[in-house]
Amino acid sequence: MMEKISLVITLYNEESNVAPLLQKIKEALSSINYEVILVDDGSTDRTQNIAKRLADSRTKIVILKKNFGQTAAMAAGIEKADGDYIVTLDGDLQNDPSDIPAMLEKLKREEWDIVAGTRKNRKDGALLRKIPSKIANGLIRKLTGVSIPDYGCTLKVFRQDVAKNLELYGELHRFIPLLAALQGARITDMDVSHHPRMFGQSKYGLGRTFKVLSDLILLVFFQKYFKRPIHFFGPLGIFCLAIGGFINLYLLILKIFGEDIWGRPILILGVTILLAGIQFLTFGIIAELVMRTYYESQQKKTYTIREVFTGKHESYSPLQAVI
Repeated sequence: MMEKISLVITLYNEESNVAPLLQKIKEALSSINYEVILVDDGSTDRTQNIAKRLADSRTKIVILKKNFGQTAAMAAGIEKADGDYIVTLDGDLQNDPSDIPAMLEKLKREEWDIVAGTRKNRKDGALLRKIPSKIANGLIRKLTGVSIPDYGCTLKVFRQDVAKNLELYGELHRFIPLLAALQGARITDMDVSHHPRMFGQSKYGLGRTFKVLSDLILLVFFQKYFKRPIHFFGPLGIFCLAIGGFINLYLLILKIFGEDIWGRPILILGVTILLAGIQFLTFGIIAELVMRTYYESQQKKTYTIREVFTGKHESYSPLQAVI
C-alpha cells in the first residue's frame, strides 16, 4: 500500500490564502498520496466557508469552537491525521509546499524522525521578526543543546509516531524540536523557501516575547529535571540551608559573647534564607511524589525504545561474533 502523508495546516482569519494554498499543495504534491487537514481556529472571517467550498476528497476540515491558539489547533489536526508521515505548515503562504517532497525524502533516506525547515532569506521585517527570532533561536540552542537553527519555522516533517506523541499544550508549538528531543527523536534541519505574506496580517509581534521566555524556562526544567525534580530543588535547598545556618551560627556566637543582635538586617536575612532552604527541599520532595504518581498512575515509562532487534541465526557461534 502506498505511503500517505498528512498536511496539518492551522488557519485563523486566512480567507484570502485558502484557495492559493490548496492550489500550491495540489501542484507540489501531485505524485504523492496525501491528505490535507485544515484546522480553523475560530476564524471570524470567511475562512471556514471558503475552505468548505474548496474541499475535495483529500481534504478534512477541523473546525474548533473558538480561538484556542496555534498549539491547540495543531494538536487537533495531528490527532485527526491518518498519514504515515505528518507535515505541519502555516496557512499564510509563507511556507512553500514544494519543499515537502525533498524534506520527506531526506527523512526517509537518512532515517530521521523529524526534518525541520530553516527559513533562508526570510521575507519578514527585521525589527519585529528577524532580530527577535535570531535572539530567541540562539538562546534556545544555548539553554537546551538542541541545535536547530530556526525554531520558528512551522514547516516540519514527522514520522507519525513522533508527531502523535508530542503532547502539545499551552503555546509549546514553537518548541516542537525540544519536545521531540525529550522523547529521544532524531532531528535534523533543511533549508526551505520563505515568501512574503501576500494577504492578511501576521498574528504575531513583540508581545509574544515574554510568553516564549516563560515557555522556555518551563521546557528547560522539563528537559533537565522533569524525571528527577529533587535534583533541581535539592541543591538549592541545601545551599540555602548552609548559608542560612552559617549566618545564624555567626549571630549565635555574637549573642554568646554578649552582643545585641536583635533588629539587625543580617538576622532577618539569615532566618529568611534558612526558611527558603527548607521550602526548596519540601518542594523537591513533593515534586518527586507528584512525578511518581504521574508515571505510575498512568503506567507511563521513563524511557522510550527505538528498536528491538532479534537475531536471525538458529544458534549462537563465537565465530560469528568475531566475523
